[in-house]
Amino acid sequence: MLKVYGDHNSGNCYKVKLLLTQLAQSFQWVNVDILKQESRTPEYLEKNPNGKIPLLEIEPKVYLAESNAILHYLSEGTPLLPSDRLLHAQVLQWLFFEQYSHEPYIATARYIVRYLGSPPEYAKALAEKRAPGYAALDVMEGHLTSRPFFVGARYTIADIALYAYTHVAHEGGFELSRYKRVNGWLERVRNQPDHVPMEPLLVSERAKS
Repeated sequence: MLKVYGDHNSGNCYKVKLLLTQLAQSFQWVNVDILKQESRTPEYLEKNPNGKIPLLEIEPKVYLAESNAILHYLSEGTPLLPSDRLLHAQVLQWLFFEQYSHEPYIATARYIVRYLGSPPEYAKALAEKRAPGYAALDVMEGHLTSRPFFVGARYTIADIALYAYTHVAHEGGFELSRYKRVNGWLERVRNQPDHVPMEPLLVSERAKS
């Protein structure tokens, strides 16, 4: 069985959980609490010397790191990764965009606000995330003007990668109400078969649902 080392609160880990669930692929989740530095232990560093999550264990002692590389590996041969050469490359284009122009700003702002509590010493760093974060959202809004999803007018791993941190961007102080098309796309992603939320429901929340 596949094994995923990750933190339920991490968008990068959520990508993998969402994809595996939608592919109806069985997997074991091994929780790694990054706030407790559990990805920096000697035992974990033997698995991934870069000390990052998520990490996919494909078979005993065979590991694959980097969230979008994991998405690409798992979706190969499925409808979530186009076989057409150009469409395939366009999926990769958005995976690269997410990691270089989106995640470093939107995800980091979320971490500073939600997990660090916006301490004064991070005020400058947080402010520096705003403009490039909004620039990434602007690019997404423009791209979605004439299409329902990011590649080939259908749901792919490009949408999974971008959804992970976009749908919680407000937790980092980003105002999403100005993005009509992005919000429409977020709703379409939420309505995909076998969609699951990022964080598992608390017992009290399950009772209400």
